[in-house]
Amino acid sequence: MKTPLVLFGIMLIMIGFTGCRQKESPAPLIPMEDFFKDPESAGYRISPNGEMIIFRASHMGRMNVFVRKLGDTISTPITQETERSIYNAFWESDNRIIFTKDIGGDENMHVLSVKPDGTGLVDHTPFEKVRSEVLDMLEERPEELLITSNKRNLQVFDVYLLNTLTGELKMVAENPGNITGWVTDHDGKIRAAVTADGVNTSILYRETEQDKFTSVITTSFKETLNPVLFTFDNKNLYCLSNLGRDKTAIVEFDPRTAKEIQVLYENNEADIVGLDYSKLRKVLTVAYYETDKLYKYFLDSLTKQIETKIQTQIPDYLFEVAFKSKDENRLIAYANSDKYYGGYFFYDVKTGNFEKLADMMPWLKEEHMAVMKPVTYQSRDGLTIPGYLTLPKGIQPRNLPVVINPHGGPWYRDSWGFNPEVQFLANRGYAVLQMNFRGSTGYGKKFWEASFKQWGRTMQDDITDGVKWLINEGIADSSRIAIYGGSYGGYATLAGITLTPELYACAVDYVGVSNMFTFMNTIPPYWEPLRQMFYEMVGDPVKDSLMLAEVSPVFHVDRIRCPLFVAQGANDPRVNINESNQIVESLKARGVTVEYMVKDNEGHGFYNQENQFDFYRAMEKFLATHLGNVAEK
Repeated sequence: MKTPLVLFGIMLIMIGFTGCRQKESPAPLIPMEDFFKDPESAGYRISPNGEMIIFRASHMGRMNVFVRKLGDTISTPITQETERSIYNAFWESDNRIIFTKDIGGDENMHVLSVKPDGTGLVDHTPFEKVRSEVLDMLEERPEELLITSNKRNLQVFDVYLLNTLTGELKMVAENPGNITGWVTDHDGKIRAAVTADGVNTSILYRETEQDKFTSVITTSFKETLNPVLFTFDNKNLYCLSNLGRDKTAIVEFDPRTAKEIQVLYENNEADIVGLDYSKLRKVLTVAYYETDKLYKYFLDSLTKQIETKIQTQIPDYLFEVAFKSKDENRLIAYANSDKYYGGYFFYDVKTGNFEKLADMMPWLKEEHMAVMKPVTYQSRDGLTIPGYLTLPKGIQPRNLPVVINPHGGPWYRDSWGFNPEVQFLANRGYAVLQMNFRGSTGYGKKFWEASFKQWGRTMQDDITDGVKWLINEGIADSSRIAIYGGSYGGYATLAGITLTPELYACAVDYVGVSNMFTFMNTIPPYWEPLRQMFYEMVGDPVKDSLMLAEVSPVFHVDRIRCPLFVAQGANDPRVNINESNQIVESLKARGVTVEYMVKDNEGHGFYNQENQFDFYRAMEKFLATHLGNVAEK
């Protein structure tokens, strides 16, 4: 799956749709596989010395890691994975590369390393049903890194020091049971942590690793005080904070007094969602916030100069400087747009040399892609709901077949940029509406809290109101509207066809929740410390049983009027396969035909290329059958 499906992932004035659009020529029919096959290459990262790059590309039927010297044309694969693609790889040092992988989509990640010549491959966490992840690369200690792992207790993550040369794995911080995040200082020392008791969060702090942690401040989970990194003198913390404000700001926080010392940047329109800094010069560089698109606020003049020069080279794209050499003179920028899948560019700060390293999907031509337009509409209770409307290229935007596409999370958001699913559907002649219903992140505390205990209620109303808005605007043919989503979007799909069955001609549920009770009982063990928070945000299976029954689609299958296609990974740890089995079995018991696709080697979303092809091929046929009149090309 190319778009995020994470469950519990912690505008503009209305634009006209007439005018010159009808003068465009329709795009040619592009093969489905072109949208979803593995990129030609991806994940470019530069070595600390600035002399080599690694990237991922197809090898032995999967995405494997390649290495080449900067400036060379010959690349060498250094991993040989055949069961599952590698989705993340990075330099530990000039002499070793770290990558992570799971087995069959179970999300129990392993941390592995290999030398740039392909020798010395080691699985450093070869533990069954254990999840391990990198915490800190310890760049000044090139043979060591910090990882977190739940191998001692599946419900919590301890911190281990891993020596990739000797293979030694030594616990350096034991989780007492309530720590959900660890923070290292600039020397790689574990100096802060975040705890959760289910409804409250606390920041713990200690002056040295020999000291005991003490609780600094406790807040409700509804408030954000998220440590991002230590100040460069290792005394205070830079945090994302919405304490006393609606929108999250960047603040400097003193852990000794539990006070905000200063606000470094805040934006009245949106949360600050990210922060970058120069490790070499020890200064903060960029703050990120997202409204209709992702924007930057520069905190450093030199960084602004450098990025302005890059922007002049690629003026039509959004970009971020993704990776730097240790001396910060050689940079790799990743760029994309709504019509450009993405590519990597190299920039030499000293020489000014700028060159393209790769287009990720060069076979997808920008001139054939559809425009993704930011839009807003009003909910029935007065909220402004932002979203994105993609119309098929060169087709009059009147009485179109439409795919409603609510995002996963649900505490996540859709963003402006290239979305292969959306472009695929638009290429088939469908308009696509993505909406950031209440609870979507980035719009402030009030908008997020408006989603609490609103699954299938006002959150679903926001989706329904988007459908009605499209109909009222004359864009949608009310008899040809489908709903499709994954994870929470899959739940919203099932809720849509049970709570408002009159709206939809067909539906596609992808790893979606069908029964709120069984779902809450099968969450992964490492989410256990957050259970009470889930109860407050979603609903308590005991105290809120009547409400949860009302919004559990499996109990209302008798209302389903339209054809349904369900897809599920057998190893899904977040939305157990029983969620899909229940809805399918209930429909079959009523004599209703439902298409059901299960992949035994997948988890929360399909990642193996052949499985993606099977899914989208089936979905294309399903939509064409039930919406009809797919655009003629």
